[in-house]
Amino acid sequence: MSADGPVWRRFADRHPYLLAGAEPRPGAPVLVVVHGISRNAAEQARAFHEAARKAGTVLLAPLFARDSCPDYQCLGRRGLRADLLLEGMLAELAARYALAVERFHLFGFSGGAQFAHRYALAYPDRIRTLTLAAAGWYTWLTQARRFPYGLAPHPRLADLRFDAAAFLQLPLRLFVGERDVEADPHLRRHPWLDRRQGIHRRERAHRWIAHLRRTAAALGLRPDLRLEELAGCGHDFRACVRRGGLAHRLSEVLQPACEGVVS
Repeated sequence: MSADGPVWRRFADRHPYLLAGAEPRPGAPVLVVVHGISRNAAEQARAFHEAARKAGTVLLAPLFARDSCPDYQCLGRRGLRADLLLEGMLAELAARYALAVERFHLFGFSGGAQFAHRYALAYPDRIRTLTLAAAGWYTWLTQARRFPYGLAPHPRLADLRFDAAAFLQLPLRLFVGERDVEADPHLRRHPWLDRRQGIHRRERAHRWIAHLRRTAAALGLRPDLRLEELAGCGHDFRACVRRGGLAHRLSEVLQPACEGVVS
C-alpha cells in the first residue's frame, strides 16, 4: 500500500474498498470510515488519511454500491447485508496483514453515521471508538419499535440482536453542523419520526443524545457521550472537513485511544 494516499482493493472480486493511513503492520489498529449516499468513499479516505496515519491506524473505506447495497444505512434489509460485507473485508485484512480487527474505530458521515451507530448496536464488542457526523435519523433504544426505528427484531435481519447496555458503554462522539437545519429531499420524514426526533439533523442529533443519556441513567450507566456542533457548517462533507475541522476532531478521538497500541 502506498503511504501517499488511498489504494483501491476488492473484496470477493467485486466489492471495492480503499486502504489508507498507516502502513499495514501486524497488530496495527483499524479505522473504518463509512460514506453517505453520495458514495464518496475516496473523498473520505483522502480527508482522513493523515489523521489515520498519525494515529498509526490503517484506514478502511468500504464502498457500498447503490445496486447491491441500497439499504446499507440500515445494515441491509434489502439487497446485500452491509454488516456482513464489512465483516468479510476486515477478515481479509486480518488474514493478509495480521491487523487488529477484533475491535476497531468506526466513523460515519450522514448515511454512513446511520450505518455506524446501527452496526455498533449489533456488534458493540467490536468497537473501540464510535464517531458519528450528521446522521439523518437514529435508531431509538426501545423494544417498542422494530429495527431500524427501535431495537425489536426485524424479520429480514432475524439473526441480529441489539445490546443497548453495551452500546451505551462505548466512547461516542457525535458531530453535527450548526447550520444543518434544512429538511432536504434526502432527509427521511415520517410523522412519528418528526415528532420523536425533530425536523432537521441538528435537532435530531440533540434529541438522540438526550435519549441516550436518559436510557443510560435508567440502566445505572455513566456513558462517555459528547455532542459537538461544527461552526458555520451545514450538511456538506467538504465544509465539515475544511471549515468545521472534522478530520482534526477525528484525530483527537483516535490519538488517545491508540496510545500504546503496537503499529
